[in-house]
Amino acid sequence: MKAPDGIAHAYSAYTRKKTILFLFFLVLLAAVALLALCVGSYRLMPLQIIDAMLGRSDEAASIVVWNIRAPRIVSAIIAGWGLALAGVVIQCILNNPLGSPFTLGISHGAAFGAAVAIVILGEDVVRGSGDNTGVIANMAANSIYFVTLFAFFGAVLATVVIIILARIRKMAAESIILSGVALSSLFVSGTILIQYFAEDVEVASIVFWTFGDVGRASWSEILLMAAATVPATAWFFMHRWSFNALSAGEDAAQSLGVNVEKIRIWGMLGAAFLSALIVSFLGVIGFLGLVAPHMARRIVGEDHRFLIPHACVLGGLLLLASDTIGRTILESGALPVGVITSFMGAPIFLYLLVRGTRR
Repeated sequence: MKAPDGIAHAYSAYTRKKTILFLFFLVLLAAVALLALCVGSYRLMPLQIIDAMLGRSDEAASIVVWNIRAPRIVSAIIAGWGLALAGVVIQCILNNPLGSPFTLGISHGAAFGAAVAIVILGEDVVRGSGDNTGVIANMAANSIYFVTLFAFFGAVLATVVIIILARIRKMAAESIILSGVALSSLFVSGTILIQYFAEDVEVASIVFWTFGDVGRASWSEILLMAAATVPATAWFFMHRWSFNALSAGEDAAQSLGVNVEKIRIWGMLGAAFLSALIVSFLGVIGFLGLVAPHMARRIVGEDHRFLIPHACVLGGLLLLASDTIGRTILESGALPVGVITSFMGAPIFLYLLVRGTRR
């Protein structure tokens, strides 16, 4: 009886350690969120933030907190959470550590779709800043949603191509990654071609859209992202044992009663469409879906019971920290968060390439 008791005690200590780590990252995420509320061109103290949330502060502080910083912070957490979740699932399904929404061409497909929409709309997409009344303001508002819709269709197009190649052609995991790289190149070339024939204002709009920006989303768009991210997280976590079995190999998963084909198709669809929704609202955010899962894997290992929640909270933490750095590194304005995540993710991507794609 001592051996089972010892095993049970060791298992309890193991799970308790992972739980404490997760709570630590949640507290760290809350601390960074509080810091993000305080810093910026308009400095706020914690007591001012509390007063603004309770409706007791002056109008300027309330506007800064509720209309500018709070949507940006919540958007960063949800987007980072969703992209990291998609990265974990894609890497497991493809059995390839290089898998992510960015490397599969989903983000570049969204950029291509947005570029097409901006050229179709012409000046309407950037009008409204000088005249915010009447028909022009409505056209400008509708144009934003039109661009978002086209960006979503572009991301879905990349997703469908990847799924067709994976299912019909029975391609290996390495070949799917290479197909994603080829798709990325194709979409980038298409975007450049569109920019070549576009007007100056349209080119500027396309370039601005491709810069990932978590401050772009309004509360309604944040609710849409949350409405997709929350159920996706619940579904993936419910199937955590299936992902563990799949990580051991297809034959091992089938011997354990896992419907491998179903998990792969629904998992890939869920991860890809979640990524498409986030990218269509916020623009291209490079390498986050690659970096966060690998950081979590280094901390908690391959067990998806712990890997999924840790990767999600690390994704939110990384994107929020990157955006906060981008807002504070300049005295005015902000560096695009996509630039910062790419600087962070590119060395890790190269390291994985040098090391090899086999785990």
